[in-house]
Amino acid sequence: MATLETDPSSIDDDGQVKGPLGEHALDPFASAPPAPVPPKETLVAAGDILRALAAPVRIAIVLQLRESERCVHELVGALGVTQPLISQHLRVLKAAGVVRGERNGREVLYRLVDDHLAHIVVDAVAHAEEG
Repeated sequence: MATLETDPSSIDDDGQVKGPLGEHALDPFASAPPAPVPPKETLVAAGDILRALAAPVRIAIVLQLRESERCVHELVGALGVTQPLISQHLRVLKAAGVVRGERNGREVLYRLVDDHLAHIVVDAVAHAEEG
């Protein structure tokens, strides 16, 4: 029968084996130290971003903009919803700092501010497709 070797310094006064952080390795009630909590302002900003991404049409817009910048009529065609609805959702995404628009003649081209948000949306969609 194989024996498990234990570093003597990892045994407490009661003969219990301690884990790397000092907790008992076999203690089912031992818990990891609490994770650091970001400042309240950061949590509020993160909540605002998640609320902005919470509508199915806005998720679809982010997925479209992940591929390339688009103008409103391209989003209307790709998503099959009306222009006023696309514009309304773009306003929400723009206010949350998810997208930005750049005028190009008579059209405004929309693009994602950065790829972090696209990753959040892609991961959420992938997770939803798993179940």
